[in-house]
Amino acid sequence: MSQAHIFDWQYEEADGIRIDKFLAEESEGWSRSQIQSWIKEGRVTVNGQPVKVNYKLTENDHVVLRVPPPQEVDIKPEPMDLDIVYEDEDVLVVNKPRGLVVHPAPGHYSGTLVNGLLAHCTDLSGINGVLRPGIVHRIDKDTSGLLMVAKNDRAHLSLAKQLSGHRVIRKYVALVHGQVGPGSGTINAPIGRDPHNRQRMAVVAGGKPAVTHFEVIQRFTRYSLIECRLETGRTHQIRVHMKYIGHPLAGDPVYGPAKTLPIDGQALHAKVLGFEHPSSGEQMIFDSPLPQDMEQLINSLD
Repeated sequence: MSQAHIFDWQYEEADGIRIDKFLAEESEGWSRSQIQSWIKEGRVTVNGQPVKVNYKLTENDHVVLRVPPPQEVDIKPEPMDLDIVYEDEDVLVVNKPRGLVVHPAPGHYSGTLVNGLLAHCTDLSGINGVLRPGIVHRIDKDTSGLLMVAKNDRAHLSLAKQLSGHRVIRKYVALVHGQVGPGSGTINAPIGRDPHNRQRMAVVAGGKPAVTHFEVIQRFTRYSLIECRLETGRTHQIRVHMKYIGHPLAGDPVYGPAKTLPIDGQALHAKVLGFEHPSSGEQMIFDSPLPQDMEQLINSLD
């Protein structure tokens, strides 16, 4: 029988916000209505006591959320032509194409990378539940590139610890609007839910720390090709940070002018991935070529 997953936070701000809003901003993908239901069910406590939906947090409040175990769903294996870059008994590295969703979500249980992985191998880590077997980190549907997948729980815990300790190398190549001025730089700006649009992320006071290092590869008349190295891994981090400094990604339908160039989705590719092997301790580095549509786009600008 699956157990509830326990999350806890120490609230450190002086100005209190409603408990449901706070949990939505800390969200792992939970909707605000779902959070409110959990609060009413007594699954949220502050300093050991159940609270109401309109409870306002105060400094040093200890918040605990007990998320119920996921409902059993039948995620079916679906044979796919996966680009497997590396595989052994612990880990698998796959080069995900643009347009492919990483894992199923309620109401959409097919056609994802996870469905393809289940057809490729039955041994995947179960730490993230039935909807995300083996998935240690993810990239957006319309971002292409390298993902590491855990084939057992021990490997998953090792890779997750490396991620949280900022020891995983993740380098992306992006095409952005405008000529980026400095040859390199660092964007250190916290990211949270956009208060004006809960479907988007934004740089907001009180957001989670987020750091992106960038370097210009090539400048064009109205665009720049850059490499971004993630120090943290917030949702939509590169897309949000580049918009924040006035250089949104080309083709980004959410954070930039969409359809300015002939590419379906943001011009962003997870090119380099590096981590310590969970068993051998060997440092492993993988590099993937840019997808054809992005390569053609850059060549047309050149």
